[in-house]
Amino acid sequence: MSTHTAIHTEPAVHSSKDLKFLEIRHLNGPNMWTYHPVLEAIVDIGELENYPSDTIPGFYEHLSSWLPSLIEHRCSYGEHGGFLRRVQEGTWPCHILEHVTLELQNLAGMRGGFGRARETSTPGIYKVVVSAWHQGITLKALHLARELVLAAMGFDRIQAAYDVQDALGQLRDMIDSHWIGPSTACIVDAAATHNIPAIRLLDKGNLIQLGQGSCSRYIWTAETDRTTAIAESISRDKTLTKSLLRACGVPVPEGRIATDPTDAWLAAEAIGFPVVLKPGDGNHGRGVFIELNTREEIESAFPAALREGSDVLIERYIPGIEHRLLIVGGQLVAAARGDSVFVTGDGISSIAQLIEEQINSDPRRGSTENHPLNLIKLGDTVKVELAHQGFTCDSIPPADLAVRIQRNGNHAIDVTDDVHPTTAALAALAARIVGLDIAGIDLVAGDISRPLAEQGGAIVEVNAGPGLLMHIKPAIGKPRPVGEAIINHLFPDQDQGRIPIVGIAGSHGKTMIARFVAHLFMLSGKRTGLACSSGLYLDHKKIDHNDCANYSSARRILMNRTVEAAVFENGFNTMLKEGLAYDSCQVGIVTRIEPALHLDHQWIETSEQVFKVLRTQVDVVSPTGGKKDDILPGVALSTGVAILNAEDPMLVQMADLCQGEVIYISCDPALPVISIHRREGTGPTHGKRAVTVCNQEILLMDGFAETLLVRLDELQAETGNYAVETVHLLAGIGAGWALGMSSDLIRTGLTVFLQDQASHPLSKVR
Repeated sequence: MSTHTAIHTEPAVHSSKDLKFLEIRHLNGPNMWTYHPVLEAIVDIGELENYPSDTIPGFYEHLSSWLPSLIEHRCSYGEHGGFLRRVQEGTWPCHILEHVTLELQNLAGMRGGFGRARETSTPGIYKVVVSAWHQGITLKALHLARELVLAAMGFDRIQAAYDVQDALGQLRDMIDSHWIGPSTACIVDAAATHNIPAIRLLDKGNLIQLGQGSCSRYIWTAETDRTTAIAESISRDKTLTKSLLRACGVPVPEGRIATDPTDAWLAAEAIGFPVVLKPGDGNHGRGVFIELNTREEIESAFPAALREGSDVLIERYIPGIEHRLLIVGGQLVAAARGDSVFVTGDGISSIAQLIEEQINSDPRRGSTENHPLNLIKLGDTVKVELAHQGFTCDSIPPADLAVRIQRNGNHAIDVTDDVHPTTAALAALAARIVGLDIAGIDLVAGDISRPLAEQGGAIVEVNAGPGLLMHIKPAIGKPRPVGEAIINHLFPDQDQGRIPIVGIAGSHGKTMIARFVAHLFMLSGKRTGLACSSGLYLDHKKIDHNDCANYSSARRILMNRTVEAAVFENGFNTMLKEGLAYDSCQVGIVTRIEPALHLDHQWIETSEQVFKVLRTQVDVVSPTGGKKDDILPGVALSTGVAILNAEDPMLVQMADLCQGEVIYISCDPALPVISIHRREGTGPTHGKRAVTVCNQEILLMDGFAETLLVRLDELQAETGNYAVETVHLLAGIGAGWALGMSSDLIRTGLTVFLQDQASHPLSKVR
């Protein structure tokens, strides 16, 4: 799980013409640049400020020859080749660094194409911003891009050919080690299309949380939090699995566990030849020997199978082709057929050489998850298969003779549309018997389009956590939307796995508002998480006494599976240096903007930049038009509301950026902006909403309709003196109204909250 990290670094080579990274930070979530994670680097280009790309001999030629795919970058011209045109005409090193970093990531297999390069007020100092789905991988790409750009420039260095393939190899190794695999990625991508948030729970591996708080689910590749340990254990025990399936009438091959090679031979004699010998609890097809007929074959295969499991299973051989059927939530989602692998002799090369030349040279084969076909290794299974045909790995077969290397190799041929309905139903039944919500069913049949019973076919294995790559990237046939199927299984009926979130930003009053809104949530009956500058809370319990108005504390709330609603205070510095912890919210509050409080810090130099940082809270307000949800009565969780102070001209300007509804708050109901706002819209009262104070009355205004919530003098009489700005109370009231809470609940919550404030005032209010 990524957290904010500021990296101070110096390049290995010091030159008068150099690119020096003064600071690099990872913005984990929505930020002033974009909705997605980025690396933001402060770069000092020194004397290179005087050397745009068109003034450097050979630079364009080197860059375009080393990375010809840069032709796809459209840049500011918005056309094919736009970026390289800019390089020819003259652009500065940080702009080039941005594009090269992105392209190295793309070529290495890491998606993401957002980038910016911006000047600061200090000559030669720039901000470079690039997409960063994984901090370490993008950081490596940034440093490799710097080396490439400097190598292309030459200057004080030897202008030799840059080894782009070596750089890409380094990045690919990091991606293989640190990023999620393609099977997990297809599920996460499907979640994104359904607007379901994802949180990676480990820096390595494929454990992902989909959704938030009490609405979240876990996946680990093709296993979910519905995949029980009992079901997984049953699937690993092939003998137990077969006995359960046989008891329910599912066709399986007869067989038993053998204790040693001699016992394996006795079992084979009893079953009848040919037989299959395999690990009793193995996986991925390792140690499986098919169509054995002799004692020598069985006794030589036994130790190889035992190395792949804790015992050895002997089964009757089922003639036909092995298939893998993917069952998700009781339904057939995809099916793939295995195929035999052959080499053709040339009368010169050995079989080992032919395997490398004719099979392993196929670019679809490899050792990573991105390859749909595996490399053929000269293991025991291959050696036994060759022995069947009278060969060894060193044999030189005659020209044009086809030699089988592997039976039922990779399941790489899509046959989803060919599966007979009764076979699909049997596979679904097998998954249900074992207890798996997602299962890979291995069955053998001569023709998958015919029922198993009429051709003597059988189910041979039921697998937990099945691989998905064969269905995502089949060698032959069309890809299947398996990620979509898993998401629909975990989140039926268009559920987005979201809890109500309220985010508060601005220059003043955030902590008080955050505590008030959390109080309203608790009063409505929701277990509430609150991360603010006075601590981290679960309902009324304070579990962290530190300043928790930050990214990591908010993530702790979102990862807590008991939390039903969340409130987050977002300080300016947190938004600037870390980004937000959530991708969208139901209510976003911005209290007031005082640019002077935030200038001259972390290269924030203008009011416009302050505005861009704080507008992030409004940018993530959910758009209008969402479906209703039952987390709170009347709340449209996909329809968000921004609560903005109408007395602040910068916030009035910010209102136009909100994709959801805007509720204005103000102590002056006569403000022109509120009058205009109330007359707009298409609601039942033909207007928009505001919360104001008029003649000591807090009013809920919906178009031309006005509802009295409470009188301030009566409120003060009930709660005593309180040092809380009225406009901050209006912000919390507006949030409760936006969330569909009743006037009675808001009024009661306000009274109780202020009474508590009078008894236990905040030590500091932000």
